[in-house]
Parts: sequence; C-alpha cells; structure tokens
Amino acid sequence: MIDFEIRPSDHPTPEAERDAMLRAPGFGQVFTDHMVTIRWDAERGWHDARLEPYGPLTLDPATTVFHYAQEFFEGLKAYRQDNGSIVMFRPEANAARSNSSARRMAMPELPEETFIRALELLVTQDRDWVPQAEGNSLYLRPFMIATQRGLGVNHPSSQYLFCVIASPAASYFAGGVKPVTVWLSEDYTRAAPGGTGAVKCGGNYAAAFTAQRQAVEQGCDQVVWLDAAEHRWVEEMGGMNLFFVYGKDRIVTPGLTGTLLPGVTRDSLLKLAPELGIAAEEGRISIGQWQEQCASGELTEVFACGTAAVITPVGKVKGEDREWLVGDGAPGPVSLRLREELLGIQTGRHTDHFNWIHKVC
Repeated sequence: MIDFEIRPSDHPTPEAERDAMLRAPGFGQVFTDHMVTIRWDAERGWHDARLEPYGPLTLDPATTVFHYAQEFFEGLKAYRQDNGSIVMFRPEANAARSNSSARRMAMPELPEETFIRALELLVTQDRDWVPQAEGNSLYLRPFMIATQRGLGVNHPSSQYLFCVIASPAASYFAGGVKPVTVWLSEDYTRAAPGGTGAVKCGGNYAAAFTAQRQAVEQGCDQVVWLDAAEHRWVEEMGGMNLFFVYGKDRIVTPGLTGTLLPGVTRDSLLKLAPELGIAAEEGRISIGQWQEQCASGELTEVFACGTAAVITPVGKVKGEDREWLVGDGAPGPVSLRLREELLGIQTGRHTDHFNWIHKVC
C-alpha cells in the first residue's frame, strides 16, 4: 500500500457557506475542500500520493492529454446513511473497471487497494460535505490523465496523474423520477466494435455532444444510441445503460458487446432484480421491436440507469419518422420498485445482502 501525505487546507469553506451550498448543490457544480493526487512515471511507478487542498492543476500546453486525449474517469457516490455513518457503494467494482479502462487506454493500472484508499481519505477528510437531504449524495470523480510534455503519436505517455475530486450532488435529472423523452440517433454513432465504448474516456462524451444537442432541438431530454453497423439495435441512453421491462417479472438489458459501458448500476440491477422475483437477463432489442412491443403491450416500461441518476424512466421515444409512448408515459411499478430497493441499500434503509456497502466513517 502506497503511503499518502496528508496536507489539510488552511482555509476550508466556512460552515455557514458550506451549509448554504448543500441546500441546493445541483450536480457537478460545487466541490469540496480537498482532492487526492498520485503520480506515476516509468522509473518510479506510483509515487507522491497526497491529500491536498482542492485547486488548479498546472500543465504545460504540450501535455499529452491535451493533444491525444489519453485519459479516463470513474464515477461513484458516498452516502450519509440514516444512522449517521458514511458509506460508499461498490467502490471495488469501480476500482476494477478503472483498471480495465487503463489497460484499454495504454495507461498504468492503479492497485485496487490504493484506488479505494484514495476515496476513503477524501471522503473522511471532507465528510461534512456529504449531504443529509433525501436523495442527495457526495459524487466522487476519480480520473487519470497523461502528463508527459511533448508531441508525438507513436507511443503512450511516460507520465500520469491520478486524481480524485468530490462534489455534493442532488438528483441528476430535475424531478427525480420524472420520465424523460428520448431521441433515436440515426445520424451519429457512440462507439464501434474494437473501439473505446466500454471505457469511460472523455472522447466518448465529447463525440456525443452533437447528437445530444440534436435531441434537445427535437424536444427530447436524452439521446439513445444505436449500433454502429446497422443503426438498428439499441445500445445506451446518453451515458446510461437501458433496461426493458416485460410485465411485472422480467427485465432485459442490451448485452455487453464491447461498445457499451459495463455500468455498476446495471450490474447491480441484474443481481438485485432476481432477489425480488424479477427475472433479469442480457439480450438485444431493435428499435422496431421496441416500438412494436410497446404498441402490443408486451413491453410495459423502459428505464435508464447509472451512478448519477440511479434509475430514470423513459416515457416517450422520438425519431426521424416515428414517435411512441412507453406504457402510458408515466413511471412504471417495476422501475419504481427497483429504484426504491437500490436506494434503500445505498442509504441503509434496506439490508445489504450483497455486501455492496463499504463503510468509510
């Protein structure tokens, strides 16, 4: 285990100012007093690990990350449970996915115990920033960037920075479980086989902005991505995984083909649903099947899931030449039950039979 140097801020946010921020934190707009940084180079490996005051990073204009986008990030949450303790949800899964991303991006893997220790240190130091309000949490953003100075595309960077920052967060979508309207993106592709679709790298999200803007122009909240080859098979919604609900006892999510992100919430629901008597499976569904099965009543609900929004129902689907409701357009009972059960585990209201909760302090 690497040793961390602890450098607390000399000027933490005053309590009254912090409390005012926590009353309406939004999402990703407010940040805590500290961050964690660890550096890597080819000679020393991981070194210079520290908890330090939150602040700007100084990087040369020729730094590799700016020119070749060698970077990736993670996202998870810490919760203040009803008994006052602070916990994280499945950080081990994020540590494993982080290393999977590192391998794909030709970056060094960080030992999982060091990844988790970095999170623990930051959450413990900034525990007063973990919101108490219902539905709020402390969003944790670990990320790694290439920091070698120089221009050259023939090899990966020889230096890297791993960093963790934290942001108190309200619900990602205003209204909590208000159904969203989605736009079928038939002009743009999120990822192709052999690419980086399974990695949380920034390039995936930057390339999605145009399609998301198109969705908004069409009166929709989010874009739905289709496969790269046929533009027929449903993959993801924005940066979230999708689930299709059949009746009251079966859910299906697109299988992991290398073009979809292996979401931690997705994996959690695949494990949780059977415990509630709901069969859960991976498969695939075309846009034609989605529309036809909604019309016949076979497909009763659709929801998206992810760390930030947890579970968000899909109420309406729009495309260039089609439009239809999912069910009656309102949140369905299966979506709401799964959301309640998952939030219940995260906040300590329900028993954690899966050992997903990682106590911090």
